[in-house]
Amino acid sequence: MNLDKKKQKKPDQCKVVVALDSIVGKWKPLIIQHLLIDGTLRFNELRRRIPDITQRMLTLHLRELEEQDLVERVVYPQVPPKVEYSMTEYGKTLEPVMDVMHEWGAAHVEHMKEIDEQNKKLSQN
Repeated sequence: MNLDKKKQKKPDQCKVVVALDSIVGKWKPLIIQHLLIDGTLRFNELRRRIPDITQRMLTLHLRELEEQDLVERVVYPQVPPKVEYSMTEYGKTLEPVMDVMHEWGAAHVEHMKEIDEQNKKLSQN
């Protein structure tokens, strides 16, 4: 990061907090990833892909993502009711962000394994 960019990004104006607030949580990244990768899904299809999530939590997070214009909910007037969820065009702009975060997370897991190994060696000495 060059000096000019550092001057522009004051900690009290950090937009990373705003961005993370939209996608952070135990379930939101999984919901977003499934909709980005799998496309349009019905509620139960999404729930099957995230087996540990409760119906209540999935509903809550989908509503929050919908309020932020990241996810679109389409209700079809039929019996039984049919509801589909997909990423909005705006929500699809998260794809490169999620990709980078996934790569960083994978690298971080490896880094932490190395740190753990180093700590084990130090404790054995």
